[in-house]
Amino acid sequence: MNNSPIEQNELISAIIYTFSAFLLMAMVLVLFFYFSRKKIIQKEIEKKNMEINYQKELLHSILVTQEEERKRIAQDLHDAISSKLNIVSLNSHLLTAKDLSKTEIEEISTSIINLTTKALDSSRRIAHDLLPPVLEKFGLHAGIEELCFEINSAKSIEIEYKNSVDFNDADIFRHLHVFRIVQELFNNSIKHGNSTKINLSFEEKNGITYCEFSDNGKGFDLKKIENQKGLGMKNIESRVSFLGGDLDIYSEVDKGTQVVFNF
Repeated sequence: MNNSPIEQNELISAIIYTFSAFLLMAMVLVLFFYFSRKKIIQKEIEKKNMEINYQKELLHSILVTQEEERKRIAQDLHDAISSKLNIVSLNSHLLTAKDLSKTEIEEISTSIINLTTKALDSSRRIAHDLLPPVLEKFGLHAGIEELCFEINSAKSIEIEYKNSVDFNDADIFRHLHVFRIVQELFNNSIKHGNSTKINLSFEEKNGITYCEFSDNGKGFDLKKIENQKGLGMKNIESRVSFLGGDLDIYSEVDKGTQVVFNF
């Protein structure tokens, strides 16, 4: 039995409407996935840009730190060595003068010896600051022990140091970075935190070495420090990043500071 023209038109209309609905749904799904994918890609790009900017900041911090270190060394060399050697040179020239009395010769010679001795002491101190001999010869644990002993000898601050890690003495370059981090933490705690007690410990968990530092100083507001990091904190952050570790800082005003990093 043949369908009437009206029934055929209704069937065709139903097919068209159904097809149009599926086509519309398909277009909506395509647009949804397109914009979702675009949003994901945009977030990935933003994340990469943030990582690039972070690395740029770290690199800038490292360069600034290196430049400050060069300036400090240059100033130390000028103040502690060059000025003394200039006087030694002048006194040596005076010794060539004729008609000097025995007393004058002895005074000039004594001055030369004293200044030369002071210049040698200064050169040893500068070399010690660049690479502590104890750290180089006996490793990180001995270097940290010596550093704690030097600070404790001032009697104005108490340091409790614990270590359960058997450091590999061959890894001196990485350990020098760890040593500098600890130095900077001590410096910040004493100079800016007015601390009277510091706790420092090293321990190993699942093959990863952790360093925990805490003091009883005046602390600081983390929200403010995040926007105004000084050279010292940026230096610590860049060194931990170089070591491939993570850095966590906990602090409150009048409640001290705790720093944990791994390497």
